[in-house]
Amino acid sequence: MSKDKVIKLGEKRAEVEANKDGKNEEPQAFEPVYCSFCGRPNTEVLKMVKGPGVNICSECTMIAVQYLIMNDRMPSEEAQKVLDAIWRISK
Repeated sequence: MSKDKVIKLGEKRAEVEANKDGKNEEPQAFEPVYCSFCGRPNTEVLKMVKGPGVNICSECTMIAVQYLIMNDRMPSEEAQKVLDAIWRISK
């Protein structure tokens, strides 16, 4: 699986800073990243967000969003826009 399935928080900022300083790091060996919630590796999910000490896969993210919306009963206007965009993409 490709490394682009793992999204690290702040990764792009670090790349920009490294390129500004003229430092080009060698690519590191690929290691699987596991979801902190369901335990699946990034090789078995669509995307993985890697944070400081915690990771979450796209499937667990969707479950969390659905749970929060169900508990609030009515999403905010901003949340509804995001949901509408997600449903358009998934069709």
